[in-house]
Amino acid sequence: MRLNVLLLVFCENKVLLKILCICPVFRFVLRKFLKMVRGNMRGGRGGVRVGMRGTFSKKASFIPRHPFDLSVVENSVYFPRVATSPVPDDSNLLQALTKRNQELTPTDKEQQALNNLVTKVSSVLDNLVVAPGDFDKCQLEEIRQVGSFKKGTMRTGKNIADFVVIFKSIPTKESIEALSKKVEENLKESMKTEVISKAEMINIQITDKGFDIFNWQARICILIATVPPNIRKVENPELQKSLVNSLSAIRHIRWFEENANSSVKVLIRILRDLTTRFPEFAPMNPWIIDLLAHFAILSNANRQALSLNQAFRRVFQLLAAGLFLPGSSGLLDPCENIPVRVHTSLTLEQQDNLCMASQTLLRVLLHGGFKVILGIDKKENLITEMSVWDGVVISPLKLAYEAQNDSTLNNTDDDDMETGDGDENME
Repeated sequence: MRLNVLLLVFCENKVLLKILCICPVFRFVLRKFLKMVRGNMRGGRGGVRVGMRGTFSKKASFIPRHPFDLSVVENSVYFPRVATSPVPDDSNLLQALTKRNQELTPTDKEQQALNNLVTKVSSVLDNLVVAPGDFDKCQLEEIRQVGSFKKGTMRTGKNIADFVVIFKSIPTKESIEALSKKVEENLKESMKTEVISKAEMINIQITDKGFDIFNWQARICILIATVPPNIRKVENPELQKSLVNSLSAIRHIRWFEENANSSVKVLIRILRDLTTRFPEFAPMNPWIIDLLAHFAILSNANRQALSLNQAFRRVFQLLAAGLFLPGSSGLLDPCENIPVRVHTSLTLEQQDNLCMASQTLLRVLLHGGFKVILGIDKKENLITEMSVWDGVVISPLKLAYEAQNDSTLNNTDDDDMETGDGDENME
Protein backbone atom coordinates (compact mmCIF):
# COMPACT_ATOMS: atom_id res chain seq x y z
CA MET A 1 0.00 0.00 0.00
CA ARG A 2 2.82 2.42 0.94
CA LEU A 3 4.59 1.53 -2.30
CA ASN A 4 1.51 2.34 -4.38
CA VAL A 5 1.11 5.71 -2.66
CA LEU A 6 4.75 6.63 -3.32
CA LEU A 7 4.42 5.59 -6.94
CA LEU A 8 1.34 7.76 -7.35
CA VAL A 9 3.39 10.72 -6.16
CA PHE A 10 6.27 10.18 -8.61
CA CYS A 11 4.24 8.92 -11.59
CA GLU A 12 1.23 10.63 -13.18
CA ASN A 13 0.60 7.99 -15.84
CA LYS A 14 -1.85 5.46 -14.38
CA VAL A 15 -1.26 2.87 -17.10
CA LEU A 16 2.49 2.97 -16.59
CA LEU A 17 1.96 2.81 -12.87
CA LYS A 18 0.01 -0.42 -13.11
CA ILE A 19 2.65 -1.98 -15.33
CA LEU A 20 5.46 -1.01 -12.96
CA CYS A 21 3.60 -2.39 -9.96
CA ILE A 22 3.26 -5.76 -11.68
CA CYS A 23 6.97 -6.00 -12.54
CA PRO A 24 8.72 -7.83 -9.65
CA VAL A 25 12.18 -6.52 -10.62
CA PHE A 26 11.02 -2.91 -10.40
CA ARG A 27 9.37 -3.55 -7.05
CA PHE A 28 12.57 -5.16 -5.69
CA VAL A 29 14.79 -2.27 -6.84
CA LEU A 30 12.38 0.32 -5.49
CA ARG A 31 12.27 -1.38 -2.07
CA LYS A 32 16.07 -1.32 -1.89
CA PHE A 33 16.08 2.35 -2.84
CA LEU A 34 13.47 3.26 -0.24
CA LYS A 35 15.34 1.28 2.42
CA MET A 36 18.51 3.21 1.64
CA VAL A 37 16.65 6.53 1.80
CA ARG A 38 15.10 5.65 5.14
CA GLY A 39 18.53 4.67 6.43
CA ASN A 40 20.00 8.03 5.44
CA MET A 41 17.19 9.95 7.06
CA ARG A 42 17.08 7.99 10.31
CA GLY A 43 20.76 7.27 10.73
CA GLY A 44 20.16 3.61 9.96
CA ARG A 45 22.52 1.07 8.46
CA GLY A 46 24.34 2.46 5.46
CA GLY A 47 23.25 6.02 6.19
CA VAL A 48 24.76 9.03 7.91
CA ARG A 49 24.15 9.06 11.65
CA VAL A 50 23.13 12.64 12.14
CA GLY A 51 24.04 13.95 15.58
CA MET A 52 26.42 11.05 16.29
CA ARG A 53 29.48 10.40 14.16
CA GLY A 54 28.20 11.84 10.92
CA THR A 55 29.78 14.77 9.18
CA PHE A 56 26.78 16.92 10.13
CA SER A 57 26.90 16.15 13.85
CA LYS A 58 26.48 19.14 16.16
CA LYS A 59 29.17 19.83 18.71
CA ALA A 60 28.13 19.03 22.25
CA SER A 61 27.32 22.20 24.18
CA PHE A 62 29.36 23.16 27.23
CA ILE A 63 27.55 22.72 30.55
CA PRO A 64 29.43 24.50 33.34
CA ARG A 65 29.43 23.10 36.85
CA HIS A 66 29.54 24.96 40.12
CA PRO A 67 31.97 23.63 42.74
CA PHE A 68 30.73 22.31 46.05
CA ASP A 69 29.83 25.28 48.24
CA LEU A 70 29.25 24.54 51.92
CA SER A 71 27.53 27.90 52.47
CA VAL A 72 24.84 26.96 49.97
CA VAL A 73 24.14 23.37 51.10
CA GLU A 74 24.73 23.79 54.83
CA ASN A 75 21.02 23.63 55.70
CA SER A 76 20.02 21.49 52.73
CA VAL A 77 18.12 18.21 53.15
CA TYR A 78 20.41 16.65 50.54
CA PHE A 79 23.52 17.15 52.70
CA PRO A 80 22.42 16.56 56.31
CA ARG A 81 24.96 16.73 59.11
CA VAL A 82 26.09 13.34 60.40
CA ALA A 83 26.33 14.67 63.93
CA THR A 84 25.50 17.92 65.63
CA SER A 85 28.73 19.82 66.06
CA PRO A 86 29.23 22.98 68.10
CA VAL A 87 29.47 26.27 66.27
CA PRO A 88 33.18 27.11 65.89
CA ASP A 89 34.43 30.10 67.85
CA ASP A 90 35.66 32.56 65.23
CA SER A 91 36.10 35.52 67.56
CA ASN A 92 39.89 35.31 67.30
CA LEU A 93 39.73 35.15 63.51
CA LEU A 94 37.36 38.12 63.37
CA GLN A 95 39.63 40.14 65.64
CA ALA A 96 42.65 39.27 63.49
CA LEU A 97 40.82 40.30 60.32
CA THR A 98 39.77 43.59 61.88
CA LYS A 99 43.30 44.26 63.09
CA ARG A 100 44.80 43.46 59.70
CA ASN A 101 42.33 45.75 57.96
CA GLN A 102 43.35 48.61 60.24
CA GLU A 103 47.00 47.98 59.42
CA LEU A 104 46.27 47.99 55.69
CA THR A 105 44.11 51.12 55.75
CA PRO A 106 46.02 54.24 54.60
CA THR A 107 47.00 56.72 57.29
CA ASP A 108 45.36 60.12 57.56
CA LYS A 109 48.51 61.71 56.17
CA GLU A 110 48.47 59.46 53.10
CA GLN A 111 44.79 60.09 52.45
CA GLN A 112 45.17 63.85 52.83
CA ALA A 113 48.14 63.98 50.44
CA LEU A 114 46.26 62.00 47.79
CA ASN A 115 43.05 63.98 48.32
CA ASN A 116 44.90 67.24 47.74
CA LEU A 117 46.43 66.00 44.49
CA VAL A 118 43.13 64.50 43.30
CA THR A 119 41.30 67.79 43.91
CA LYS A 120 43.84 69.81 41.91
CA VAL A 121 44.02 67.39 38.98
CA SER A 122 40.24 66.96 38.86
CA SER A 123 39.77 70.73 38.71
CA VAL A 124 42.25 71.11 35.84
CA LEU A 125 40.74 68.26 33.81
CA ASP A 126 37.17 69.48 34.34
CA ASN A 127 38.16 72.93 33.08
CA LEU A 128 39.65 71.39 29.94
CA VAL A 129 36.34 69.63 29.28
CA VAL A 130 34.15 72.69 29.85
CA ALA A 131 36.42 75.49 28.62
CA PRO A 132 39.46 74.21 26.69
CA GLY A 133 40.32 77.70 25.46
CA ASP A 134 43.10 77.70 22.86
CA PHE A 135 43.96 74.04 23.52
CA ASP A 136 43.02 72.22 20.30
CA LYS A 137 45.34 69.21 20.30
CA CYS A 138 42.48 67.02 21.47
CA GLN A 139 38.89 67.35 22.65
CA LEU A 140 37.81 65.75 25.92
CA GLU A 141 34.39 64.15 26.27
CA GLU A 142 34.33 63.18 29.94
CA ILE A 143 36.46 62.62 33.05
CA ARG A 144 35.68 59.70 35.37
CA GLN A 145 37.40 58.61 38.56
CA VAL A 146 37.96 54.86 38.91
CA GLY A 147 40.16 52.43 40.82
CA SER A 148 40.64 51.58 44.48
CA PHE A 149 40.68 55.19 45.69
CA LYS A 150 37.19 55.74 44.31
CA LYS A 151 36.00 52.35 45.61
CA GLY A 152 37.38 52.89 49.10
CA THR A 153 39.63 49.83 48.98
CA MET A 154 43.01 51.59 48.83
CA ARG A 155 45.86 50.11 50.88
CA THR A 156 48.61 51.83 52.79
CA GLY A 157 51.75 52.29 50.73
CA LYS A 158 49.66 52.32 47.53
CA ASN A 159 48.82 56.02 47.45
CA ILE A 160 47.42 55.92 43.93
CA ALA A 161 44.25 57.27 42.34
CA ASP A 162 43.01 56.58 38.80
CA PHE A 163 41.22 58.79 36.28
CA VAL A 164 39.80 57.81 32.90
CA VAL A 165 39.96 60.64 30.35
CA ILE A 166 37.67 60.01 27.37
CA PHE A 167 38.71 61.60 24.07
CA LYS A 168 36.17 62.59 21.43
CA SER A 169 38.69 61.58 18.76
CA ILE A 170 41.02 58.61 18.42
CA PRO A 171 43.95 59.15 20.81
CA THR A 172 47.44 59.44 19.38
CA LYS A 173 50.84 59.61 21.02
CA GLU A 174 51.12 63.28 20.10
CA SER A 175 47.69 64.20 21.51
CA ILE A 176 48.39 62.38 24.79
CA GLU A 177 51.74 64.13 25.19
CA ALA A 178 50.11 67.48 24.41
CA LEU A 179 47.43 66.85 27.03
CA SER A 180 50.01 65.90 29.65
CA LYS A 181 51.95 69.10 29.03
CA LYS A 182 48.78 71.18 29.20
CA VAL A 183 47.76 69.56 32.50
CA GLU A 184 51.23 70.13 33.94
CA GLU A 185 51.16 73.76 32.81
CA ASN A 186 47.73 74.41 34.32
CA LEU A 187 48.65 72.65 37.57
CA LYS A 188 51.75 74.77 38.04
CA GLU A 189 49.75 77.87 37.19
CA SER A 190 47.13 77.06 39.82
CA MET A 191 49.81 76.41 42.45
CA LYS A 192 51.70 79.66 41.92
CA THR A 193 50.21 81.31 44.97
CA GLU A 194 50.77 78.28 47.20
CA VAL A 195 53.80 77.59 49.33
CA ILE A 196 54.74 74.04 48.43
CA SER A 197 57.51 71.80 49.69
CA LYS A 198 59.85 69.77 47.55
CA ALA A 199 57.77 66.66 48.25
CA GLU A 200 54.71 68.36 46.72
CA MET A 201 56.32 69.38 43.43
CA ILE A 202 54.44 67.99 40.42
CA ASN A 203 56.02 65.63 37.89
CA ILE A 204 54.64 64.08 34.69
CA GLN A 205 55.51 60.69 33.22
CA ILE A 206 54.17 59.18 29.97
CA THR A 207 53.01 55.55 30.26
CA ASP A 208 51.67 52.95 27.84
CA LYS A 209 48.11 53.65 29.05
CA GLY A 210 48.30 57.44 29.29
CA PHE A 211 50.40 59.43 31.73
CA ASP A 212 51.02 59.75 35.47
CA ILE A 213 50.94 62.86 37.63
CA PHE A 214 52.89 62.40 40.85
CA ASN A 215 54.95 63.86 43.65
CA TRP A 216 56.77 62.22 46.52
CA GLN A 217 53.54 61.67 48.46
CA ALA A 218 50.94 60.53 45.93
CA ARG A 219 50.38 59.48 42.33
CA ILE A 220 47.50 59.81 39.87
CA CYS A 221 47.29 57.52 36.84
CA ILE A 222 45.54 59.06 33.83
CA LEU A 223 44.05 56.30 31.67
CA ILE A 224 43.15 57.32 28.13
CA ALA A 225 39.93 56.16 26.45
CA THR A 226 37.75 57.25 23.56
CA VAL A 227 34.05 57.25 22.79
CA PRO A 228 32.81 53.72 21.91
CA PRO A 229 32.18 54.38 18.16
CA ASN A 230 35.90 55.09 17.71
CA ILE A 231 37.06 51.76 19.15
CA ARG A 232 36.57 49.85 15.89
CA LYS A 233 38.54 52.46 13.97
CA VAL A 234 41.70 51.87 16.01
CA GLU A 235 44.16 49.78 14.00
CA ASN A 236 46.77 49.19 16.70
CA PRO A 237 45.61 46.11 18.69
CA GLU A 238 47.56 47.09 21.82
CA LEU A 239 46.06 50.57 21.81
CA GLN A 240 42.60 49.15 21.18
CA LYS A 241 42.96 46.77 24.13
CA SER A 242 44.09 49.61 26.39
CA LEU A 243 41.14 51.80 25.35
CA VAL A 244 38.66 48.96 25.92
CA ASN A 245 40.08 48.27 29.38
CA SER A 246 39.77 51.94 30.33
CA LEU A 247 36.10 51.96 29.32
CA SER A 248 35.59 48.72 31.24
CA ALA A 249 36.99 50.38 34.36
CA ILE A 250 34.15 52.91 34.20
CA ARG A 251 31.55 50.14 34.05
CA HIS A 252 33.28 48.37 36.93
CA ILE A 253 33.13 51.40 39.22
CA ARG A 254 29.43 51.94 38.45
CA TRP A 255 28.63 48.33 39.31
CA PHE A 256 30.77 48.46 42.44
CA GLU A 257 29.11 51.59 43.80
CA GLU A 258 25.68 49.98 43.34
CA ASN A 259 26.46 46.56 44.84
CA ALA A 260 29.35 46.71 47.33
CA ASN A 261 29.09 47.33 51.08
CA SER A 262 31.61 48.00 53.84
CA SER A 263 32.31 44.30 54.51
CA VAL A 264 33.04 43.70 50.83
CA LYS A 265 35.53 46.58 50.82
CA VAL A 266 37.33 45.21 53.89
CA LEU A 267 37.57 41.72 52.37
CA ILE A 268 38.88 43.18 49.09
CA ARG A 269 41.64 45.03 50.93
CA ILE A 270 42.67 41.84 52.75
CA LEU A 271 42.62 39.69 49.60
CA ARG A 272 44.69 42.20 47.65
CA ASP A 273 47.27 42.10 50.41
CA LEU A 274 47.21 38.31 50.09
CA THR A 275 48.22 38.54 46.42
CA THR A 276 51.39 40.44 47.36
CA ARG A 277 52.60 37.74 49.78
CA PHE A 278 51.58 34.56 47.95
CA PRO A 279 52.67 34.45 44.28
CA GLU A 280 50.01 31.85 43.47
CA PHE A 281 47.29 34.47 44.09
CA ALA A 282 49.02 37.25 42.13
CA PRO A 283 47.38 36.46 38.73
CA MET A 284 43.99 37.53 40.11
CA ASN A 285 43.55 41.11 38.94
CA PRO A 286 41.62 43.70 41.03
CA TRP A 287 38.35 43.11 39.16
CA ILE A 288 38.44 39.35 39.83
CA ILE A 289 39.10 40.05 43.52
CA ASP A 290 36.20 42.52 43.65
CA LEU A 291 33.78 39.95 42.23
CA LEU A 292 35.13 37.15 44.42
CA ALA A 293 34.74 39.20 47.61
CA HIS A 294 31.23 40.28 46.63
CA PHE A 295 30.22 36.69 45.84
CA ALA A 296 31.68 35.32 49.08
CA ILE A 297 29.75 37.77 51.25
CA LEU A 298 26.44 38.32 49.45
CA SER A 299 25.76 35.20 47.34
CA ASN A 300 24.37 32.49 49.61
CA ALA A 301 21.23 30.47 50.19
CA ASN A 302 19.52 32.72 52.76
CA ARG A 303 20.38 35.93 50.86
CA GLN A 304 21.92 37.44 53.99
CA ALA A 305 25.38 38.95 54.07
CA LEU A 306 27.92 36.69 55.74
CA SER A 307 30.18 37.98 58.48
CA LEU A 308 33.74 38.90 57.57
CA ASN A 309 35.24 35.77 59.14
CA GLN A 310 32.73 33.47 57.39
CA ALA A 311 33.34 35.14 54.04
CA PHE A 312 37.12 34.94 54.46
CA ARG A 313 36.91 31.18 55.04
CA ARG A 314 34.45 30.77 52.19
CA VAL A 315 36.88 32.38 49.73
CA PHE A 316 39.40 29.60 50.34
CA GLN A 317 36.68 26.93 50.29
CA LEU A 318 35.47 28.08 46.88
CA LEU A 319 38.94 28.37 45.37
CA ALA A 320 40.00 25.02 46.84
CA ALA A 321 36.87 23.36 45.40
CA GLY A 322 37.78 24.58 41.90
CA LEU A 323 35.81 27.78 41.38
CA PHE A 324 38.51 29.03 39.00
CA LEU A 325 39.33 25.73 37.27
CA PRO A 326 38.50 24.64 33.69
CA GLY A 327 34.90 23.54 33.36
CA SER A 328 33.72 25.54 36.36
CA SER A 329 30.89 28.03 36.09
CA GLY A 330 33.19 30.47 37.87
CA LEU A 331 32.03 34.06 38.18
CA LEU A 332 30.37 35.85 35.28
CA ASP A 333 31.41 39.41 34.55
CA PRO A 334 28.28 41.49 35.30
CA CYS A 335 29.54 44.41 33.20
CA GLU A 336 29.82 42.58 29.87
CA ASN A 337 27.01 42.22 27.33
CA ILE A 338 28.01 38.63 26.56
CA PRO A 339 28.64 36.06 29.33
CA VAL A 340 32.35 36.12 30.21
CA ARG A 341 33.82 33.99 33.00
CA VAL A 342 36.50 36.10 34.62
CA HIS A 343 38.80 33.20 35.48
CA THR A 344 39.34 32.39 31.80
CA SER A 345 41.85 35.26 31.71
CA LEU A 346 44.15 33.01 33.79
CA THR A 347 46.30 30.36 32.15
CA LEU A 348 45.78 26.69 32.99
CA GLU A 349 48.95 26.69 35.07
CA GLN A 350 47.81 29.77 37.01
CA GLN A 351 44.42 28.19 37.68
CA ASP A 352 46.06 25.03 39.01
CA ASN A 353 48.51 26.99 41.17
CA LEU A 354 45.67 29.04 42.64
CA CYS A 355 43.59 25.96 43.47
CA MET A 356 46.55 24.09 44.97
CA ALA A 357 47.59 27.06 47.13
CA SER A 358 44.01 27.58 48.32
CA GLN A 359 43.72 23.93 49.37
CA THR A 360 46.89 24.21 51.44
CA LEU A 361 45.95 27.53 53.02
CA LEU A 362 42.45 26.25 53.80
CA ARG A 363 43.92 23.39 55.84
CA VAL A 364 46.19 25.85 57.64
CA LEU A 365 43.22 28.13 58.30
CA LEU A 366 41.05 25.32 59.71
CA HIS A 367 43.80 24.37 62.15
CA GLY A 368 44.31 27.86 63.54
CA GLY A 369 47.02 29.29 61.28
CA PHE A 370 45.08 32.38 60.22
CA LYS A 371 47.65 34.84 61.61
CA VAL A 372 50.29 33.54 59.22
CA ILE A 373 47.87 33.71 56.29
CA LEU A 374 46.99 37.31 57.15
CA GLY A 375 50.62 38.28 57.54
CA ILE A 376 50.37 39.13 61.25
CA ASP A 377 52.87 36.36 62.03
CA LYS A 378 55.72 35.66 59.64
CA LYS A 379 56.47 32.25 58.15
CA GLU A 380 58.28 31.68 54.88
CA ASN A 381 57.29 29.08 52.27
CA LEU A 382 53.97 28.26 53.90
CA ILE A 383 52.59 26.71 50.71
CA THR A 384 55.67 24.83 49.55
CA GLU A 385 56.99 23.41 52.84
CA MET A 386 55.55 21.09 55.49
CA SER A 387 54.17 22.75 58.62
CA VAL A 388 52.55 21.65 61.88
CA TRP A 389 49.42 23.31 63.28
CA ASP A 390 47.78 22.22 66.52
CA GLY A 391 49.52 18.85 66.26
CA VAL A 392 48.42 18.30 62.65
CA VAL A 393 51.05 17.95 59.94
CA ILE A 394 50.16 19.77 56.71
CA SER A 395 52.21 18.67 53.73
CA PRO A 396 52.41 20.72 50.53
CA LEU A 397 50.34 19.49 47.61
CA LYS A 398 51.55 18.73 44.11
CA LEU A 399 50.36 20.46 40.98
CA ALA A 400 47.90 18.54 38.83
CA TYR A 401 48.57 20.38 35.58
CA GLU A 402 51.64 19.58 33.50
CA ALA A 403 52.59 22.19 30.94
CA GLN A 404 52.89 20.85 27.39
CA ASN A 405 54.74 22.30 24.45
CA ASP A 406 51.91 21.74 22.00
CA SER A 407 50.69 25.24 21.18
CA THR A 408 47.36 23.87 20.02
CA LEU A 409 46.51 22.70 23.52
CA ASN A 410 44.40 25.18 25.39
CA ASN A 411 41.66 25.13 27.94
CA THR A 412 39.98 22.09 26.37
CA ASP A 413 37.13 21.98 28.85
CA ASP A 414 36.34 25.59 28.00
CA ASP A 415 36.11 25.25 24.22
CA ASP A 416 32.52 26.44 24.32
CA MET A 417 33.06 28.90 27.13
CA GLU A 418 33.34 32.62 26.65
CA THR A 419 36.72 34.16 27.36
CA GLY A 420 37.73 37.62 28.45
CA ASP A 421 40.94 39.40 29.24
CA GLY A 422 39.91 41.01 32.48
CA ASP A 423 43.09 43.01 32.20
CA GLU A 424 42.40 45.66 34.77
CA ASN A 425 45.68 46.13 36.57
CA MET A 426 44.90 49.44 38.17
CA GLU A 427 44.77 49.81 41.89
